[in-house]
Amino acid sequence: MDKWAGALVAIVIIGLAAWLMVRSWKRRTVRDERITPYPLPASLGPSILETEVLYVATTPTGEPLERLAVHGLAFRGAARIEVAPEGMVLRVAGEPASFLPADRIVSAGEASYAIDRGVEPEGLVVVTWIANLADPEQAAPNVDSYLRARYPGDSARIIAAITDIAAARTAPRPEQESEASDD
Repeated sequence: MDKWAGALVAIVIIGLAAWLMVRSWKRRTVRDERITPYPLPASLGPSILETEVLYVATTPTGEPLERLAVHGLAFRGAARIEVAPEGMVLRVAGEPASFLPADRIVSAGEASYAIDRGVEPEGLVVVTWIANLADPEQAAPNVDSYLRARYPGDSARIIAAITDIAAARTAPRPEQESEASDD
């Protein structure tokens, strides 16, 4: 009889843990449903860089241990990135492609840890970008997407390519005419 009681207690504990995990994930998806992916453009210019990476996570900026459940970026997996003048396309296996427009990319750099992944110093590439919100009236937060390069030297190439397209943004010009003359 003691065997059955122990088995029953173990089943109840496992069931409770599973229920709590599912409940937690559902709450997270509801919390993050306001963040939507940017639409993939109909065509992109020639790729500056294409390489394989491991997609780790997307988190609020400055909170590398708080995963966001953004559609297409919710789960870790093998991925391929394409960096073009218009922005970066991230294709995570089994998920729809995600697009980060160049004018919404804030920076690219190195990191050592994020949720689910701790690596050697500066072993991750972190891309900081301005999130797309379903409600344009709200202020869009910055988020960080973490990538792990598959091949040696790719981290530096990824950071350089993303920094190049992010820095190539054109500054807004004022609507009024300048006081400078053509003389």
